Amino acid sequence: MIFDLFSKRQQALRKDAPDILLYDVLPNPLRVQIVHIVSDAIGVKHAVYRGNPIENAYKFIHDALCREYGIFDLGTERTYEERICNFIIREPSIDRTLDAVEFCLRYIDRIIREDRNYNNTVTRNIKVDDAIIELNERFKQHAIGFQYESEEIIKVDSTYVHSEIVRPTLMLLSHKKFKGANEEYLKAHEHYRHGRNKECLAECLKAFESTMKIIFDIKGWKFDSKLTSSGLVKICFDNNLVPLYLQSQFTSLRSLLESGVATIRNRVGGHGQGITPTTADDETTRFTLSLTGACIIYLIELSKL
Repeated sequence: MIFDLFSKRQQALRKDAPDILLYDVLPNPLRVQIVHIVSDAIGVKHAVYRGNPIENAYKFIHDALCREYGIFDLGTERTYEERICNFIIREPSIDRTLDAVEFCLRYIDRIIREDRNYNNTVTRNIKVDDAIIELNERFKQHAIGFQYESEEIIKVDSTYVHSEIVRPTLMLLSHKKFKGANEEYLKAHEHYRHGRNKECLAECLKAFESTMKIIFDIKGWKFDSKLTSSGLVKICFDNNLVPLYLQSQFTSLRSLLESGVATIRNRVGGHGQGITPTTADDETTRFTLSLTGACIIYLIELSKL
């Protein structure tokens, strides 16, 4: 059987561009955390049962990886569990390390989840879904650009939104004249990485408004620095930054630019909470990060700066 390994899929996906995530390093604390997740999810054998389903699981993972790499062993440790765990901690190749992580999670996700006999003979300290959630949170905490989704580890910039919106936004904002907006957009991503979603939404709005103000300054358009996003968008339209034929064709464009980022920020993360605390979920926050990036790209490209 031939397995579709992470390292194989990445050969066609490598691109050089500025980014806010790391792809060429896996910090040792993260590697140790991953070993804890894998060990807890595969579990510990009940003493009363014969056989060793734990070692059998690690042997399957070990032998599959060895076959794909064309080698006999991943290490010289006594048990397959030790070989797999030490491989995750010590392997210098990021792609091969992620091969092992992905294969372990895929085995846990696909085999262990459904194997009643296995689960009757083993004590697991973490449920399958919780193991997946924790792994993705650990990647996020360390600003590592990978996630485990649908039985595969993917690079975050392999997804359409990140590669087509977030990265191009950072490239456009990297010019020194957009320094202020760039700092705010980067802060938004930093807040999101640490779970500070409300703060993330606030920085999204700042970055959006700063971009418009910078465009106005460069073009010499007069504006009140105290204007909110809706007033700033009006200036964009009044000065035909958005062509007239587009204004009439896309009647919803103005509404999107005026209310999109600002409304989400105000309703979820901007104003007083009242009696019942408001929450900004990850889905809404990710959408706002993408929406902010799309609006910034659109305005900068129209301004031809």
